Amino acid sequence: MAKVELLAPKILQWEGGFVNDPSDHGGATNMGVTIATWKQVGYDKDGDGDIDTDDIRLLTRADATIVLKKYYWDRWKADQIFNQSVADILVDWVWCSGKWGVVIPQRLLSVNNDGLVGPETIAAVNVSKQGDFHMKIRNARLAFINDIIRRDPSQVRFKQGWINRLNSFQFSTV
Repeated sequence: MAKVELLAPKILQWEGGFVNDPSDHGGATNMGVTIATWKQVGYDKDGDGDIDTDDIRLLTRADATIVLKKYYWDRWKADQIFNQSVADILVDWVWCSGKWGVVIPQRLLSVNNDGLVGPETIAAVNVSKQGDFHMKIRNARLAFINDIIRRDPSQVRFKQGWINRLNSFQFSTV
């Protein structure tokens, strides 16, 4: 079974510190945790009575790992995925792109693409030919990246980083 402890360092190697790039649709972000996600967590780190950019600045690797587990890993029920590299690429996609990181893989698996991972989705993941499924996910993510840029050309500045990140998720039978 896959383990979040093996994925967290891979994700965090791609995530920098605090940024608030106006071209990044995620807004204020630290280690990949957006302000919108941190508001869901509901923790006012600086204790000033609100959850805002100042709180994002204070996030630690431990905070980011907690968010990864609760809001992304658990969303994919990745503890139930047999292959670590398949779990990794799936969870990283939902980390980067929200619901599309569930909906599009569900389409690839020909299961209900409702964005909710249940027993049918997990079973389909685990019975798929793991290497083939991993490649389908990779190709679908690449198409997704290209669609983002086609719809919003201002995002082309992020393309190579997104592709480098995607390419770092290699299939392994382990």
